[in-house]
Amino acid sequence: MKHTFIFLLGAFFLACGQPPQQKAEPKAAGSSPNPENFDWLLGKWKRLNENARKETFEHWQKIRAVEYAGIGFSMQDGDTIAQEILRLRKADGQWDLIVTLSAGQEPVTFRVTRYGEHTFTCENPENDFPQKITYWEAEGKLRASVSNPEMEIPFVFGPLTE
Repeated sequence: MKHTFIFLLGAFFLACGQPPQQKAEPKAAGSSPNPENFDWLLGKWKRLNENARKETFEHWQKIRAVEYAGIGFSMQDGDTIAQEILRLRKADGQWDLIVTLSAGQEPVTFRVTRYGEHTFTCENPENDFPQKITYWEAEGKLRASVSNPEMEIPFVFGPLTE
């Protein structure tokens, strides 16, 4: 299952560039990151520089102040070939990114560990790949990176124009 997650998430994202410098929230003992909001994620995004005959998308909406819902999917020749459900939510004062690849599979939770304006990083060192996911918005594009200590895969999405 983890290898499938690696493949699908790796295939899902492709971008260029590096995330902007992030700042750690000033921490008191036992405190955790608490970004004000992630509204910069909202909208429909299309992956740029995708392989021929394939298109990949991410759609994000705000459910409430402490929850965002996303869906990522890839299509080839008009058929959906990969899909993931994304949920960014705050519970007990902590933001988490929860990724579910398909029905019947256990979701994988990544804890938000750093944030800045229009950027966040979440981590799960127990997962094979990725162990770290970073999202950021720059120059009107949604960018992401998935990585572990051995490998990093960067991605870029542009706004979907319908």
